[in-house]
Amino acid sequence: MRAEVALVGYGRTPYSRLKPGDPVLTVDEYLAWAADLALQRAGMSKADFDGQGLAVAHAEAAHTVNWSAAVAESLGISPRLLLRGDQGGASAGALLIRAAAAIHAGIVDRVLVLGADTPLSIPSVAPGLPLSPERSRGPFWDFQGPFGVMGATAQFALSLTRYRHEHELSDEQLAKIAVTSRFHASLHPGAIYRTPYTVDDYLGSRVLSSPLRLLDCVPIVNGGMSYIVTSATTARTVAERPVYLTGFGEINNYYRGSRSNPDITYTGFAQCASEAFDMAGITHDEVDLFQPYDDYPFVVAMQIEDCGFCEKGQAGRFIEERDMRYFGDFPLSVDGGQLSGGQPGGAIGGFAPIVEAATQLRDEAGERQVPDPTIAVALGFGGIPYGRPGRSCVTMIFSTER
Repeated sequence: MRAEVALVGYGRTPYSRLKPGDPVLTVDEYLAWAADLALQRAGMSKADFDGQGLAVAHAEAAHTVNWSAAVAESLGISPRLLLRGDQGGASAGALLIRAAAAIHAGIVDRVLVLGADTPLSIPSVAPGLPLSPERSRGPFWDFQGPFGVMGATAQFALSLTRYRHEHELSDEQLAKIAVTSRFHASLHPGAIYRTPYTVDDYLGSRVLSSPLRLLDCVPIVNGGMSYIVTSATTARTVAERPVYLTGFGEINNYYRGSRSNPDITYTGFAQCASEAFDMAGITHDEVDLFQPYDDYPFVVAMQIEDCGFCEKGQAGRFIEERDMRYFGDFPLSVDGGQLSGGQPGGAIGGFAPIVEAATQLRDEAGERQVPDPTIAVALGFGGIPYGRPGRSCVTMIFSTER
């Protein structure tokens, strides 16, 4: 399916931290807003998706069912194909792969892919703990919650501690990722936090779950995102600058070593990234920008390694030696990522790497525009199961050329 489909539109609503005066919108309202933004950018209308495809990512943070047929009803369209993603931060990428497969099979010609969440609009307890009786059982609650592991920060703190037992990775190296993300956010009007900070600011932020600090953590927001994928034939008729999907790979429930005692310093990108690069027929040196799933700087470091940009244990040195700003030799998270841009719920955050890859390759990024990019790598990363750092991993390679 190499280069048989292309992105022709995308949308990212303004994010909200529910400050005084901010509008309080529902998930459905954010979905409609995100859909409208993508349709406008593609020069299409919702009528273009009657008899076509609609895909919806599950709004997991707000615990909203988000039945895809109900979303279609709310939007006023009658699609032939419905897809629903429930893989957390990998949902947007997984839906793209499934949409591409449906287009390749001739079931539909185009798919509108949507995601929205309002995690700040619901009563909350400790992140990662169940919010309702029906969610009171499962691996997290049974094996981690009783021992004080309260959410992703504590889980990744354990992974980083293990990583540092085997490899070198300094606080200053992780700080460079966070500082670079905030620099890019300062150039992105849609980012939630835009005031630059320094390495010393990062190092001085309070420790939340040793060794992770406040500025290691992704800020949660309300918002929605979207994109439109069509056949390559249609893309050339509706878009001046279509962005082709030239390679992809996906793996779920990846483990390295034994299932009972896996190596938690590896993610599934160690498998699915090489598959994507092989499909696209490119080398790492040809990549113009890298959009990881960046809810923590340490997660970015693991993705750099597992995607093959350097060997395992060498991410710290790689980070030190690269200029990761938009005009540097390894542009990374050039929209501010989730670290400074904001994460509208774990399931929806995975749209951001796709949206920014399309923005950059279409030369629509304004002040943060990477010079003349032709190839972008975007990642989706979803779920944090017991004993491993990630449940679902998706690698996508986009290009301006078929």
